[in-house]
Amino acid sequence: MKSKQRSVALVLVLLLIASVFALVRTRTSQPAFLAPTTTQVSNPAEPELVDQGPLQTAQQFAKMPTAEEEKPFAQEALEVGDKEMDLAFAAAVLDAQQHPPVLTPQAKAIQARLQKAEDAADADKKRVDALTAADAKATGSKKDALDVQLDAAKAQLELDQDEVDEAKQDLSHAGGDPQGRIQAMLDQHEAASHSSDTTKVTVSEPPEVAGLIHRFQRWSALHQKQLKLWRAKQEAESEADSLAAKQVALKKEISDQKLQGGQPAPPAPGQAGTKEESAAIAKTTRLRAGDQKALTILGKRINNERQLAEVYGNWISVVAAKQRAVLNRAMIGVTIILGILLIGVFFDGWLEHLLGKTSLDRRQVETLRTVTRVSLQIFAVLFILLVILGPPSQLGTFLGLAGAGLTVALKDFIVGFLGWFVLMGKNGIRLGDWVEINGVTGEVVELGMFHTVLLETGNWTDSSHPTGRRVTFTNSFAIEGHYFNFSTSGQWLWDELQIVVPAGQDPYPIVAAIQKKVVETTSEGALQAEKEWKGTTKSGSMSAKNAAPAINVKPVVGGIEIAVRYITRANERYQLRAKLYEAAVALMGQKSATPVQEKVMR
Repeated sequence: MKSKQRSVALVLVLLLIASVFALVRTRTSQPAFLAPTTTQVSNPAEPELVDQGPLQTAQQFAKMPTAEEEKPFAQEALEVGDKEMDLAFAAAVLDAQQHPPVLTPQAKAIQARLQKAEDAADADKKRVDALTAADAKATGSKKDALDVQLDAAKAQLELDQDEVDEAKQDLSHAGGDPQGRIQAMLDQHEAASHSSDTTKVTVSEPPEVAGLIHRFQRWSALHQKQLKLWRAKQEAESEADSLAAKQVALKKEISDQKLQGGQPAPPAPGQAGTKEESAAIAKTTRLRAGDQKALTILGKRINNERQLAEVYGNWISVVAAKQRAVLNRAMIGVTIILGILLIGVFFDGWLEHLLGKTSLDRRQVETLRTVTRVSLQIFAVLFILLVILGPPSQLGTFLGLAGAGLTVALKDFIVGFLGWFVLMGKNGIRLGDWVEINGVTGEVVELGMFHTVLLETGNWTDSSHPTGRRVTFTNSFAIEGHYFNFSTSGQWLWDELQIVVPAGQDPYPIVAAIQKKVVETTSEGALQAEKEWKGTTKSGSMSAKNAAPAINVKPVVGGIEIAVRYITRANERYQLRAKLYEAAVALMGQKSATPVQEKVMR
């Protein structure tokens, strides 16, 4: 293994150890989270007469995705929040009854206007009632007059009633309508109670999906929920401390009133107190009773807020455990990825060492090295992507899209594979055949399922010696293109011998001698070629063809050219041509044509 590979392997081993350590830690320990800063958001457009924060917070949590183990905490938070809301409204109503606001000059003026408007409205109502009764008894023109008066009275009543409503609204805004404020509180409490009764906790935990990305999304959602729970817990604790401070202040106020003798002494037995004294004693007693009731309500509210804080704290522990479990599964995925990389590095080094010991050619070793490395990298990337993204949810759709993509990407290989069946057929090619593919001529030395390899040679009119180059073609040429196979049945082909007889020498003896030699040499092969041609075709014109040698004599510059065309086997073509050339050269070298002819004939 090279130094670079050793360094990468060392880093991967260290990361693997760290991931295993984190895996163990997330399984055995609970992570610590900082409580977020409490932030309160108010809506000034719709001010609340009583703070319903605890109930609204519990309702928000109830609407969030909730696991089965979180359901008891959500239900308990709703119940305690509802109790706290009831106590808060009860305390607010009690405070409004015991401590009515002191009227300001502006409020007094509005109250006077309200009283005047109410008196006018009452008078208008009495007048409308009287006119209605009289109109029911009247007839004729008197009834018509009463109808006009009744309509006018009703219109005036509506105007005075609008004035009463407007004055009440102005008085309420000025703080001078305690009864209206109390009624508004009761209406708001009824609406909040209805909302609390209709809120139900349902288990709606998101499905478990594999993959590091989905693990991170799940962890992030749990983390956000945990932050909100921390915020709610801190708000409950802060509210409990605030109520405890109010409780201490109220106790001190009650104690001071007792020390100062704030309650008037009751009249002695047998003595009747004045009306003012009796009213003062009753008022003081009601105030004392109200303070005690407010003190009791404060104690219950403090317990509720602390109970809410405890519920949220326990809920945080459950969410933290789920978050830790998700983190544990994520660390398993990270460990698997590091393991894949580490195995890939070691396997790559082992293959390199194994190929270094083989006795293969350097080019073959490099080819195998490249193929194995690329294959190893592809498999490693696929497995890592599977760990990161998780298995596809729609397996059929995924396989269909993947198949379509591979079909487009591997189109040449698919067509080449089908072309291999064509080449294996009756009209295909075989090893050793002389063929021409895409303008390249050569001998077939390898015929695979996807590729055909030729040993390139010159064209058929040259010496056709191999050039030493191997040419590889995808087998798709058998379907999309065309090819020539010169190795027909029996591998017969026509060849031509050309000889120039110098001027002044009689060419006819040489022509006769060469023709006789060619006929003797190729007669057996010509008969066999004709027989095979007739057997391989049903065409009458092809059956009339014969394979007898043909000779052509024509004058050229410097002498007479003799061209002899004959049939021969493809693998014997070079030997026969060399033999005929040798005979022709020997024939022309003789001084006398007759001895040369006899020698050629022998």
